[in-house]
Amino acid sequence: MSIRRIYFSIFILVISFSVAAQNNFSLEYYLPRNVNYDPAIPTPASVIGHEVGEWHVTHDKLVLYMKSLAAANPSRIKLQVTGTTYEGRQQLLLIITSPENQARINDIQKQHASLSDPAKSALLNTAAMPAVLLMGFSIHGNESSGSNASMLTAYYLAAAQGPAVDKMLKEAVFLIDPSFNPDGLQRFSTWANQHKSKIMVSDPNSREFNEVWPGGRFNHYWFDLNRDWLPAVHRESRNRLQYFHDWRPNVLTDHHEMGSNSTFFFQPGVVSRVNPLTPGKNQELTANIAAYHAKLLDSIGSLYYTREGYDDFYYGKGSTFPDVQGSIGILFEQASSRGHVQETTNGLLTFPFTIRNQFITTLSTMEATVAMRKTLLDYQRDFFNNALNEAKANAIAGYVFGDKENTYNSEILAEMLQRHRIDVKVLNKDFETNGLRFAQGKSYFVNTLQPQYRLIRSIFEKQREYKDSLFYDVTAWTIPLAMGIPYAGMNAGAAQSIMTSPVIATVSTTGQFSGTENDYAWVLDWHDFEAPKVLYKLLDAGLKVRVATQPFSTTVMGKIQAFERGSIIVPNQMQTKTRSEMVAILRKLAATSNVKFTGITTGLSLAGIDIGSNNAPSLEKPQVALLVGEGVSATDAGEVWHLMDQRMDMPLTQLEITTFNRADLSRYTTMIMVSGSQSGINKDKLKTWISGGGVLIACEDAVQWCSRNGISELSFKKIPAPITDSSKMLAYDSKSEIDGAQRMTGAIFRADIDLTHPLNFGSQQPYIDLIKTNSVFMKPAKNPFASPVRYGTDPLQSGFITRQNYEALKGTASVVVQTVGKGRVIHMADNPNFRAFWLGGMKMFMNAVFFGGTINAGSASQEEAAD
Repeated sequence: MSIRRIYFSIFILVISFSVAAQNNFSLEYYLPRNVNYDPAIPTPASVIGHEVGEWHVTHDKLVLYMKSLAAANPSRIKLQVTGTTYEGRQQLLLIITSPENQARINDIQKQHASLSDPAKSALLNTAAMPAVLLMGFSIHGNESSGSNASMLTAYYLAAAQGPAVDKMLKEAVFLIDPSFNPDGLQRFSTWANQHKSKIMVSDPNSREFNEVWPGGRFNHYWFDLNRDWLPAVHRESRNRLQYFHDWRPNVLTDHHEMGSNSTFFFQPGVVSRVNPLTPGKNQELTANIAAYHAKLLDSIGSLYYTREGYDDFYYGKGSTFPDVQGSIGILFEQASSRGHVQETTNGLLTFPFTIRNQFITTLSTMEATVAMRKTLLDYQRDFFNNALNEAKANAIAGYVFGDKENTYNSEILAEMLQRHRIDVKVLNKDFETNGLRFAQGKSYFVNTLQPQYRLIRSIFEKQREYKDSLFYDVTAWTIPLAMGIPYAGMNAGAAQSIMTSPVIATVSTTGQFSGTENDYAWVLDWHDFEAPKVLYKLLDAGLKVRVATQPFSTTVMGKIQAFERGSIIVPNQMQTKTRSEMVAILRKLAATSNVKFTGITTGLSLAGIDIGSNNAPSLEKPQVALLVGEGVSATDAGEVWHLMDQRMDMPLTQLEITTFNRADLSRYTTMIMVSGSQSGINKDKLKTWISGGGVLIACEDAVQWCSRNGISELSFKKIPAPITDSSKMLAYDSKSEIDGAQRMTGAIFRADIDLTHPLNFGSQQPYIDLIKTNSVFMKPAKNPFASPVRYGTDPLQSGFITRQNYEALKGTASVVVQTVGKGRVIHMADNPNFRAFWLGGMKMFMNAVFFGGTINAGSASQEEAAD
């Protein structure tokens, strides 16, 4: 009998379709037949106090069980705490293999990592190497059947006995991350469990199945961690990437849930939506593995589908990121019970049933990984060898990037690249190319001739040609554009001419303070990303500060120095603190942030405004509220929260709409309204607050809400219909493709900006690159000074957009500012804070927070949009 048939006979489960069987919480419902289990290994129920599927496992119990397993069988299991979440919950990795492999696990790991190094991989004998399978669960916390199935998977690998099991453990290393999103899992399990009835209720309208906002899908800051594999903004992602790159698994499974009326999906996805940088062999191997899933799911009668709905395009997703690492990423999507049992179009769907499907596909993936072991190992070696060959043939031999005025963003990008094991160098001499100047010590060079060549291309390249018009996620993510960093590709000759030195892997603190206690004033340069954070600390310390809305120059240490618009002035006089106290504050801020303070000795400028000019108005400390709650986009709101809390060290009030309607709003200077439904808000109260001097920042479709509800006056361009000839009969099955193509999933566009406008203070280039994920096309204001960010006639930088949407976008305003009474409404048609890595837009957003009240935008009647 072949080893494949042996595995299959072990993995056959009892076929049972009845709801009664689905509610059988015993291990026999889940586990394979004809396998003996070591009685010394604790079952889940013996540790967590309930059977798998009886309740939703909380994260603390999940951690307790995994640690109990590791303690009970140390010869097979090694457990690592890979880090902690924002809320302090542990992230775990279980390394499970045979005792013989476990005894030399460090050597196995190093040998496996050598597959990714063409300089070493040729010497490896893949026939004698174990494959590596990483199984990851429930990156969306309210898709919890995965994490609950992880207990069964770990128990099986710890307790199952027999020759076939021994052979499987010898030929593979199994990595288990039981919860990709601990904070979200805890939030959701608490919700589901606290609403469970003794007599279980299956009515979909029941509260059990309808979480309150923001739900358990997200992490602490309401981010979708399944979009963060590439940018790795969040600590959960960074902890995960550390062990991913340490191991570079051959296969990664990513266990999710979808709508309750669906069945079960596994990859491959839609063939025409595979990223073009992914080799065709990847999809071939994915399809081969799919046959194993189908066979085991057939054995228990579960419905499933493939090659529909989901794609492998955006490398920031968990099932697609491995594809650019020589791995095979596999997405599983199980119809969600959301609670414990729910009525669906396919009948009653129970929580145990969803867990069983997730568990059985871990078994099928184990079987496939072992059966295809050498093929998978050879593919990974070939992947990186071929990447180097492709790099040699590419006209682009490297990329240079950097901004001498804003080093923070460049260092963040360099750090991100190194997180993905991409070699980055610092320029040790000035370099000029394509009209751009890159400064020594503040710019970086990335040679494309390295194993991560394909990932480097994904990060730096622009793309405007696509095989398909429907996408599950964004179609472009060119990172330097997102971070607002000048960059350029170069040929081999130019790349060879750059002399480089190794880069420091961490973001450095390069703040500067020059001056004395006797200076007339100190000027904070506004170019750096962290300048808003420092400005808030100045205001919070009680210092009086002014902003220069016009440039000026003066003598500093015997030399003429120019200061641009947006420079923050801290005068020596009229302060409540002594000079020595002020200097101590400035020195400390400079030492802990990437900002520059310069002391000046006179208020009289050589050119431009003087320090006491009315064009240098005083600033007040912003008191910011973010409107949140039911209907509001949690991810968009979370991006603002993360920006203010993590990057800017600023307090942010999360103001529920119901609270807004009864709260005293006079304490707030600024309110932020992100995408989503704003229904229920007292619009008259909001307008009264704005008229009294408040600044409202409205983003994406919130600008349409403001216009519809009389908060402001805007006009929008209409999108031409995709079908204009109704007399022609079209194929019915093309309707979804035609309609879906009009959806803006995410492309990058360049907008012209007015550098003299307060919203653009600190910008160096006369443009900004923004990502558009909506169909909000604002017409420019009639007032020619009120639309400081506009799209021109050819704004597309990278990504897919239909002809109809593109025509609608051209000539529109990304930003329109209007006066309402004494206040301002700043309309931003796009999301400047997208997924917390769009640093290039965050400066404009923070300018709106600090300088919004200083903008002279004209009256509301003047702001009426042009026809």
